[in-house]
Amino acid sequence: MGRELQKRKRRSSRAKVTMPTIRKKVLNPSGNGIIARNWDKKATLSQNYTRFGLVAKLGAPPSSSSSSSTPLSHTPTDRGLLSINEVKVERDPATGRILKVLSDPNPLGDPLNDIPSSSETSDIEDDGEEWAGLEDGRKKRKPIVVQELEREAARPTEPKKRHQSEREVEWLRDLVGRHGEDVEGMARDRKLNPMQQTAADIRRRLRKAGLLS
Repeated sequence: MGRELQKRKRRSSRAKVTMPTIRKKVLNPSGNGIIARNWDKKATLSQNYTRFGLVAKLGAPPSSSSSSSTPLSHTPTDRGLLSINEVKVERDPATGRILKVLSDPNPLGDPLNDIPSSSETSDIEDDGEEWAGLEDGRKKRKPIVVQELEREAARPTEPKKRHQSEREVEWLRDLVGRHGEDVEGMARDRKLNPMQQTAADIRRRLRKAGLLS
């Protein structure tokens, strides 16, 4: 009995389902010439974009390397949302209406806020440059790819003029030959105007072709 079942399976016309083993193609984006020229086929998408100074995925959290490279960097944990429970206000003693809200000079509870600054402890004005952090003050240059993309984006683009085809001009001449300058009649003509172009659209096309004053 077992041999008969095996023979039937061998004679079955149903093909065995196998998953095709297709190798993943190497990324080589050719949509932008600048990206295509600087693309490294041996690197991943994220590695290429990091080298270009771009972001591979929109909305991705910042990497630890970018935050650590910035001096005195701080990553907030409240996502910019401050939970305020109480505020001090000044009310009108007669009506009880709120006249103004008294702002807290230290809403985040910063212990360094109570330390007087150098301008408060000294009456001498400092006309020197403001301290720019731990860096030497030199502006960090953008990557070359970003500079080329910005120059390409800032380049003015000339609007392309639309030229009427010979078939369109021939269609307009047929309309003028039958209806003259009656643009409303052209719009109602279902034989010569099967696409039901409006009278305003036909008038604009006629003036562009020089068939209507």
